[in-house]
Amino acid sequence: MRTRTLLTSLLAAATATGGLLLAAPVPASAASTVEVTTAAQLKTALTAAKPGDTIHLADGTYTGNFKATTPATSSARITLTGSAGAVLTAGGGYGLHLDGASHWTVSGLTVTGGQKGIVIDAAKGVIVDGVTVHGLDMEGVHFRNSSTDGVIRNARIYDTGNDGRGMGEGVYVGTANTLSDRSDRIQILDNTIGPDVGGENVDIKEGTTGAQIIGNTFDGSGLTGANYDDSWVDVKGNEVLVQDNAGTRTSNDGYQTHTQQPGWGCGTVFKDNKSTLTGATGATQLAIDVTNFSSGCRTTVTSTNTVTAGKGLTNIPVTS
Repeated sequence: MRTRTLLTSLLAAATATGGLLLAAPVPASAASTVEVTTAAQLKTALTAAKPGDTIHLADGTYTGNFKATTPATSSARITLTGSAGAVLTAGGGYGLHLDGASHWTVSGLTVTGGQKGIVIDAAKGVIVDGVTVHGLDMEGVHFRNSSTDGVIRNARIYDTGNDGRGMGEGVYVGTANTLSDRSDRIQILDNTIGPDVGGENVDIKEGTTGAQIIGNTFDGSGLTGANYDDSWVDVKGNEVLVQDNAGTRTSNDGYQTHTQQPGWGCGTVFKDNKSTLTGATGATQLAIDVTNFSSGCRTTVTSTNTVTAGKGLTNIPVTS
């Protein structure tokens, strides 16, 4: 009897909808916001995160090394967020490691006290936005192991390289002495890097292509000269755009290009950068020092770049 009544009801519904039986939508797994107040909760939340989730950190100190390995998607990102008062403090190792964690957004928080600040490995589309990174033995933020299409923007990075080996780059893209790390199309936008960064403010390694370095403010007062770090930016990758940046306090040059591997360090475009070289004491003292210019390895320096003090704008022909 109940079956016949149910069938009658379904047929009536079908008639009312023009003969179509409309199935009720199946609810998707709902994204959640996880509120975190302790280091243990943070580690649990990083492990349990699902695409679409947000992990929100209360202000406070989170001591330890924190790692995320779950990938999200471009349409359902995972977000780790907090204010600058939410401080990840590592006693060594990496403060925050996104290992295969594609399409994460990390925003607002502070990372300090470790060997390296934020390390992105084998992850696509990671966005690091508005963070503060400081007080590190080595580099601040590192995109490596073929992490592609990542963004670091609106960040404050200072006081790195405290182990004294000159390995304290602010933002590091790729891996030295290899072409297998294709960390391509990394955008470095509107950051303030320095003072006391113990390597280049930005280092773009051979094997990487398409980085964009735009709208940043550089302070090279921490340059030590170790490992040839005597400029704000060193470009060894290909097809890099360097635009609308402003730099002060360098030991030698503002920007440099190099060929560390054959066919690399080529295709860089410099435009609309402002370089102040007051106090530089190095040999060349150029705003843009192109060490590898040739017909097969072109670099473009436009006349919209400017320099104050030092020994000149560049060592190659300037284009209009």
